[in-house]
Amino acid sequence: MAKYKRVLIKLSGEALGDHGRLFDFEQIDRVADVIRQLHETGAEIAIVIGAGNIWRGRMGADMDRTRADHMGMLATTINALAISDVLEHLGITTRVMTAIAMHEIAEPYIRNRAVHHLEKGKVVIYGCGLGRPFFSTDTAAVHYAVETNCDAVLMAKNIDAVYTSDPRKDPNAERLASISHMYMLEHQLTVIDSTAATLAKDNDLPIVIFGLDDPDNILRVVNGAAIGTEISG
Repeated sequence: MAKYKRVLIKLSGEALGDHGRLFDFEQIDRVADVIRQLHETGAEIAIVIGAGNIWRGRMGADMDRTRADHMGMLATTINALAISDVLEHLGITTRVMTAIAMHEIAEPYIRNRAVHHLEKGKVVIYGCGLGRPFFSTDTAAVHYAVETNCDAVLMAKNIDAVYTSDPRKDPNAERLASISHMYMLEHQLTVIDSTAATLAKDNDLPIVIFGLDDPDNILRVVNGAAIGTEISG
């Protein structure tokens, strides 16, 4: 039996393309097929996608932060349209919704409309983050999950769990199977930003962080497998 009914899946941009490729369609197909399998169980699915395969932060040291973030928002919309197209080819009805109006290519985000789409079995894909600079796509994922009453945020990242320190730099880093939001904040663990962690804490929203090296991990997490790290109250 599934642990969660309505989930928001946060995919890093690297889930769509990495190693110098803008889009790795073999990887996109693998991720999309897992989402198809999850959809067939009756789960209600929303998706937020990062932009790391296209744009990350201020690519130039002297860039204005607001302008750089606007460019990142546009990049997330490109990724949202890409995953939408692959899912539609698998027979899944999707709706791309953006926090910045782009009427010709996506619906504007309206909370009640997003909930209606989820209830009707459509996969909702959010582009443009929150539509405001200085907020990460992790924060956008938590915000949309809270606003649309999701059971959890599933964050598929390029790291398989939360550790006490960066395991790529510290050989003594310990893997954490389950922690509280407050523990993450107090120990300044930066696998997600503090704004996202605080918003989740204030709304008692579970977050599960796991690796996307195997896309089937998405299904395993929804079915309650002890994969990655669960952050909860």
